[in-house]
Amino acid sequence: MKIAAAAYPLTRFDTWADYEAKLTHWVGEAAGQGADLLVFPEYGAMELATLGGEAVCADLARATRQVSDVMEEANQLHRDLCARYGVHILGASGPAIRADGSIVNRAHLHTPTGQTGFQDKVVMTLWERDPWQVTGTGPLKVFDTALGKIAINICYDSEFPLQARAQRAAELLLVPSATDALEGFWRVRIGAMARALENQCVAVMSSIIGDFPALDAVDVSVGMGGIFGPPDDGFPPTGVLAEGVLNQPGWTYAEVDLEAVRHVRNSGRVRNLAHWHEQAGEDSVESCPLR
Repeated sequence: MKIAAAAYPLTRFDTWADYEAKLTHWVGEAAGQGADLLVFPEYGAMELATLGGEAVCADLARATRQVSDVMEEANQLHRDLCARYGVHILGASGPAIRADGSIVNRAHLHTPTGQTGFQDKVVMTLWERDPWQVTGTGPLKVFDTALGKIAINICYDSEFPLQARAQRAAELLLVPSATDALEGFWRVRIGAMARALENQCVAVMSSIIGDFPALDAVDVSVGMGGIFGPPDDGFPPTGVLAEGVLNQPGWTYAEVDLEAVRHVRNSGRVRNLAHWHEQAGEDSVESCPLR
């Protein structure tokens, strides 16, 4: 299959038609290059807050409500584009307000046959916790799709190995991201590459990029697209299948054969996935004074 990872700049919209035109352009471009799976970034959906006007954008609670209120309409647009172009899409994540009033960071995975699943972010960053009051929640999921088994770690989640380990049946790990500094980008990228190594899978990182002062939640973003595998037979020695250019908008593409994932899991030069349980745990640590 061919995978496309977005480096996605946010846009101010006056009408829903403006958003529809932008998303259609992005999807059409990737599909035109033969992509089968398109990955959009964390909090890319926040640009939908601009449909509410400047006053809504200036108020974090109102901006959150605006995005949550139109998310199902956005999901339908994604499903329509999936059907039109015959692609799977991980839509840009955004805040979803649940029935109990709590806010979660939710990414939706859409298929060409009209199905939609979602993964909520589990571990919140400090800013998500306060002032945003976004709540981390499970469960972690593995989606069985026509492309293969897919799991999602939203940004910070990719920095915690036990989460991807719980999703180890997945052959593709999607990592939508939003970071406001270069070190944040590298934390997520290193996490994505480490998860690809440990679980002998392909990790796909997508980022929002650029300045967007209209919204405090995403006012500055740094990143690029990247597609990574385990450094083993059938993959590059670096593990980097493809990477974009920092802060340059557009798609990063890579051809991925899941038979290569299955090969390294069964016959690779190392067996990180199978040997995971052999590593020492906290209960095996001894204090050894040498003074």
